[in-house]
Amino acid sequence: MRHLIPVFLLSLHTPALADPVQDVLPEIIDFRHAIHANPELSNREEKTAKRIARELKKLGLDVETGIALTGVVGTLRGGRPGPVVAVRADMDALPVTEDSDLPFRSTVRSTYQGNEVGVAHACGHDIHMAVVLGTAAALASRRDELAGTVKFIFQPAEEGPPPGEKGGAPLMLEEGLFDKEKPVAVFGLHSWPDYPVGIIETVSGPTMASSDRIVIKLHGKQSHGAWPHQGVDPIVLAAQVILALQTIPSRNIDTRDPAVVTIGIVEGGERFNIIPTTVHLEGTVRTFSDSVQDLIEKRIGEILDGLAAAAGATYEYSYERGNPFLNNDPGLSARAREVLIDTLGADRVLDGRPVMVAEDFSWFSREVPGFYFRLGVVAPGTESGSLHTPNFRADDTAIEPGIRAMTALVLDTLGR
Repeated sequence: MRHLIPVFLLSLHTPALADPVQDVLPEIIDFRHAIHANPELSNREEKTAKRIARELKKLGLDVETGIALTGVVGTLRGGRPGPVVAVRADMDALPVTEDSDLPFRSTVRSTYQGNEVGVAHACGHDIHMAVVLGTAAALASRRDELAGTVKFIFQPAEEGPPPGEKGGAPLMLEEGLFDKEKPVAVFGLHSWPDYPVGIIETVSGPTMASSDRIVIKLHGKQSHGAWPHQGVDPIVLAAQVILALQTIPSRNIDTRDPAVVTIGIVEGGERFNIIPTTVHLEGTVRTFSDSVQDLIEKRIGEILDGLAAAAGATYEYSYERGNPFLNNDPGLSARAREVLIDTLGADRVLDGRPVMVAEDFSWFSREVPGFYFRLGVVAPGTESGSLHTPNFRADDTAIEPGIRAMTALVLDTLGR
């Protein structure tokens, strides 16, 4: 049975009534341009945070800064009592040199892990911030009509804090983000270059994968390449390990439970005719299940035990848990899908599939019911590269449907 749309929600797409989204859109696009042209890396989003805090204060919101180093939270209290709803945007950029024709493209340079790099919003976080700030502006203009409270979370370090630092969603929660006022729901979005502007993709249940890191050092015995029998070859052992790890998803895990084990770094050797002492491997594990994570961690250790013993080698192994998998609450997702169809039209709301990339919004959605959607960002007649590439290009026109979608989701949840 379809739900009734609140009167305020009707004004979001009915020309005869005042349209708060159109009212705020020009300033939000200007904000996006400024943020895009001045990106900052994870845990270094100082200018971005100051700009966001200033904009939220102009809207009359209660503003907290310095959460998880550079995080900002704006709180909008409606004129009537009601639930607390949270909306999240990520703030950080990537060590990527932008290659686009946007007149406000980034030319920023910075230092990342000791190297000079270009910096760009190559994952669309500038769009996310613009949508969430636009939602805050649209709702603030009608705060007296709202029944409840909305928390606008601007989160640093979604891409991961620098080595040796804490940050991102886990640190915000550790510092008490949801302790005083726990939301009944949290909403987020991601720019998606697979779809044109105006299209939204939704998924119910597991939506984005966990992201773990494995580090392995294989220790053999150095020898001349012509006399391998005098040594223990860690390169041959590394080849056996890499192949054996692929049997975990293909032979140890139910085929209905997707999993990926990828080795991305293989380092070893100093000279073409010397068998080295050590080979270093690093990789990532992606799953949609805590129990599958546990199984993969265990099986990697068992494989290393067996192969190293057979080769006469030793090893070191660490399994570092990263983001958990992102789960869209099924009940909230079903409701959200109907709200989005009512707001944007059935032809603009697609049913999507889980993807193996990760998102630390998952930490929030483990604390409270969450819904995370994908927003098409490619304008007709333009092209975009993939996420995290120099030629990723999100269009300004994606901001308006993003604001309408997010505002509708918040209003519907407050209305319940």
